[in-house]
Amino acid sequence: MTAAKTPIHSVDVLISGGGIAGLIAAAAFGASGFSTLMVDPSQPIITGDEAGSDLRSTAFLRPARDLFEKIGIWGELAPHATPLEALRIVDTVGRPSEIRAERQFEGRETGDEPFGWNFLNWVIRRELARAVPNIPNVELRYGVGFKSLFTRMTEARVTLTDGSLVRAKLVVAADGRNSPVREAAGIGVKTTHYGQKSLAFTATHTLPHHNVSTEIYREGGPFTMVPLHDIDGKHASAIVWMNKGPYAKKLLTMEPEQFNAVMTERSAGLFGDLELASGRAIFPIITQVADSLSSERVAIIAEAAHALPPIGAQGLNTSLNDLAELLKLSEDFRGDLGGQQMLDLYAKTRHRDISTRSKVVDLFNRVTRSEDDILQLVRLWGLKAVHDVKPVRMKVMQAGLGPL
Repeated sequence: MTAAKTPIHSVDVLISGGGIAGLIAAAAFGASGFSTLMVDPSQPIITGDEAGSDLRSTAFLRPARDLFEKIGIWGELAPHATPLEALRIVDTVGRPSEIRAERQFEGRETGDEPFGWNFLNWVIRRELARAVPNIPNVELRYGVGFKSLFTRMTEARVTLTDGSLVRAKLVVAADGRNSPVREAAGIGVKTTHYGQKSLAFTATHTLPHHNVSTEIYREGGPFTMVPLHDIDGKHASAIVWMNKGPYAKKLLTMEPEQFNAVMTERSAGLFGDLELASGRAIFPIITQVADSLSSERVAIIAEAAHALPPIGAQGLNTSLNDLAELLKLSEDFRGDLGGQQMLDLYAKTRHRDISTRSKVVDLFNRVTRSEDDILQLVRLWGLKAVHDVKPVRMKVMQAGLGPL
């Protein structure tokens, strides 16, 4: 008796990873006419109050919005966005915080619109989970993940955790900093640990944010407040608070009343009294960059390719720059999707931007978190120089918005 053969599902693009980057990638390739399968071993968490909820926020910058419009999903996302009209940088020292200098970078100085739009991560994931299944050519398969990879010049064959097989012209690794696809492709990473962790949560405050994102610097790392819609009639912001690991863990379990007092002090009183309005989540701070961005029939994007400290909204926006470039090349090489020439161009084009951006963010993090008096002066002088010399200010703002 002959054993039944395992059926093989054929697609143009297989995406491993159903996080924000993976969902957007699925939408992008499907909207561009590529048959697309996205797999993820976990079910999506699309509320803010269950275990595993992503309590961080993401400020999507203009190139990300342009990509969303091209895909056709911006209309569904826009009602949940808070526009970011400006970025305010505040340099402080001491306890209680003493403001030494502050500068504001206006988004409309580089275009007649906000420089970005902020979303809570669990909200953007919820809206993507609703919108992406309606895009033609896309299949989302949750509860099934990547297991193994075999590639040849013309295709990749992927075995999934349920035993099914998929033939794909292009495999996209969007499966996080511990990417199993990247590992299966034999691609290593270089990782820098800082001994820092970040807390992510939502807080209400008595003074308005005026749609201005504020980064308050002191030793340990920045305290970043990104505007959100009001919560129960109160002004609200998503907060990312970077600290040395032990202190971050202490803050994670601190009683709410004491936590409110400590974070109000850390905010230098710029927003009046702050009050915790969500749970608290904690994340390690690292810089991690993949040794290569491609191998045969495989492209590495998002946190599988690079993980950066949460400074200047560079993390997920850099990921979407990966996707935009990969999508453009896929459309240019539609007749040889996933071929070596296409993937070599992708790796070459994105390597420079990722390498430069990771080095800049790494250096910036080292300077801003330092307790050294000289480096604190460097931080102060650097802020003034970047803002007060217009050509420098414009160049830095443009670099922050798109690929270097």
